[in-house]
Amino acid sequence: MSKALKIGVLGAGHLGKIHLRLLHESKKYNLVGFYDEDPAVRKAVHESFGFHPFSSDDALLDAVDVVDIVTPTMFHHALAKKAIVSGKHIFLEKPITKTVEEAQELIDLAAKHHVLGQVGHVERFNPAFLAVKDHIKDSMFIETHRLSEFNPRGTDVPVVLDLMIHDIDTVLSLVHSKVSAISASGVSIISETPDIANARIEFENGCVANLTASRISLKSMRKARFFQKNAYISIDYLSKKVEVVKIEDAPENTGSFDMVLENAQGTKKRIYFDNPEVAEVNAIQMELECFAEAIRTEAPVIVSLQQGLHALDIALQVSALVEKSTK
Repeated sequence: MSKALKIGVLGAGHLGKIHLRLLHESKKYNLVGFYDEDPAVRKAVHESFGFHPFSSDDALLDAVDVVDIVTPTMFHHALAKKAIVSGKHIFLEKPITKTVEEAQELIDLAAKHHVLGQVGHVERFNPAFLAVKDHIKDSMFIETHRLSEFNPRGTDVPVVLDLMIHDIDTVLSLVHSKVSAISASGVSIISETPDIANARIEFENGCVANLTASRISLKSMRKARFFQKNAYISIDYLSKKVEVVKIEDAPENTGSFDMVLENAQGTKKRIYFDNPEVAEVNAIQMELECFAEAIRTEAPVIVSLQQGLHALDIALQVSALVEKSTK
């Protein structure tokens, strides 16, 4: 077995602690420690979990092969830039950076210094998404709903960049066509920035995606539906359940339990269910370990820095339109 990659984590907040635990358990990484700029957090995490606290981000960089950056987005660019120039591979939580220009600089630097980067768009590794993604081909209409209960901790970030960007990324990964038009609107209920947003993204191939995100819902929902010729596919990211409904030409002799539809022209179609098995995987652990494999084998990174930039670019365009609609 290949020697485990030495990795360190920058940022030990809620998500950072999850990353630390999963990296500690991973056989593909050797977790050497973490750094958080808050001394109280460093002390608490060290005492609670035993992970080694570094005294600075520079000290951590000197000790690792890979840096896992789980800080607020405003710090992504500076920390990732420092890591890349030091020759370290980077895993960046989403969104990749605050601006497209910052993201592009990281991409250029990564190419110059021959290091790899991956963005933490974790829904690409959700077991429900993995179970059906190969069934999703040439969808012409996509509808997503990502609704969360109110949490004051997240209201400093626009709802599009906090929630909707997950669905923007998955849609962009599935629709192999350029975006041709975007329209969006939203409303601020509690926060200074919009709490509810809806976007319509049109593609050159005719596909339309209708995305809704809210952070003031009474219950959480993370669902997507895909409509394509002779198939309907739904994903429930929260419950890890999928539904695949397919339509085919009905045979001459159908069974008594067959579901058959007949249109006005007399054409008969049979409906059947083709629901694949949903494997039990930890999406965060899988995304981190897939990055390790990409580093070792030089295989393509599943969520590249370029894809992270694309998702950010569309999300920022949507967010600007939403902000405009609330004024």
